[in-house]
Amino acid sequence: MHENINPPEKTILISVTSKGSDRELAIEHLTELELLAETAGAHVTEKIYQELEKPNPSFVVGKGKLEEIRESIRDGGVSSIIFDDDLTPAQVRNLERELDVKALDRSGLILDIFASRAKSLEAKTQVELAQLQYMLPRLSRMWQHLSKQLGGIGTKGPGETQIETDRRLIREKITKLKEKLNDIETQHQQQRKGRENFPRFALVGYTNAGKSTLMNAMTNSGVYVEDKLFATLDTTTRAFALPDGTKALLSDTVGFIRKLPAHLVASFRSTLAEARECDVLIHVVDITNTHYEDQIRVVNETLESLKIANKPTVLALNKIDVAEDKNILQSIAENLPNSVPISAKRSINILKLLDTLQSTYSQTRKSVFIRLPYSDFSRISDVYRFGNVIVRRDTDTGIEFELEIFSDKQEYFNREFENLIC
Repeated sequence: MHENINPPEKTILISVTSKGSDRELAIEHLTELELLAETAGAHVTEKIYQELEKPNPSFVVGKGKLEEIRESIRDGGVSSIIFDDDLTPAQVRNLERELDVKALDRSGLILDIFASRAKSLEAKTQVELAQLQYMLPRLSRMWQHLSKQLGGIGTKGPGETQIETDRRLIREKITKLKEKLNDIETQHQQQRKGRENFPRFALVGYTNAGKSTLMNAMTNSGVYVEDKLFATLDTTTRAFALPDGTKALLSDTVGFIRKLPAHLVASFRSTLAEARECDVLIHVVDITNTHYEDQIRVVNETLESLKIANKPTVLALNKIDVAEDKNILQSIAENLPNSVPISAKRSINILKLLDTLQSTYSQTRKSVFIRLPYSDFSRISDVYRFGNVIVRRDTDTGIEFELEIFSDKQEYFNREFENLIC
């Protein structure tokens, strides 16, 4: 028997930018969109770029470009078009009616990739939530045929009734999925309680920058690695040793990308909780990418949206083994604070990275001494919650503690225990 394999879906990629914008950066975005499309299983036949004073509210592109796209579709047997920026529901409806092909935007494409890559219950739940939130405002085109047949002035046709029914069902499903994710997050919080006494690090970075490869180099864990965008969606945590012998934990997180849908980031908040609760972030950068600075900016903006941009961060400038100009590489490293040039694939400078992580982590800790009277014994659980207890001495009048306070809790600790600090 011969296995039936469907041929890749032929697609055209389209980018529309305002006049005077950075053309080179727009082309780079299109190249990235091509990687996304190929990851989703599509075959890109053409990439189209257009500059306009402002996008056409009906079709995004101008009328002349629309005709050019129509010809390319006909000549190339194309079945879909993908825009680099978000489309409105009306634009999707107009384009599909006018060109008779499926119209997608970057957000829809990313969601499709995430859906295909989701393996765990948590990842599947998060993706389903994001898909429903994306679908909700786009329901009208799905029922257009019914409202055309039976809708009319002064009446609400069955098509519109079905839309309202579907919206209600989707909202109910969204509520249930959010509750399910809250339950999963509660379970994760219980699991993380046992990790609070260990130094915790989290890998973040642009998708395909080499985070999973670096995790393998640091922990010898054999984490799945694939040279594709969003190869892994689930957070993986492994143990490793700092140079002073201290056992530490390293978590790998989902990669970021330009124009990542806001509702997708929101859905993955529980997955990214390891990054929020770590002591030090390791921001992995593909230093060979021409637009590495733009990628660093995108990651920082995403971290800002997650309210974790202020965490101590070490920049791991990855892939130096394939960098063409070593002098330029050294100059880049000197201009980026707390950065270490590495090759995760060939384990180059991993020991230097570990030394930097050790020193950065040490700076996040502040040792304090407090004396807790027995009359305040009910507050002892707070003492353990705010930091690592290095030394505890039980005396006749109370308990003396030497504590290492977590950096993100120092201000609150000083306020709460001001009168007990020695």
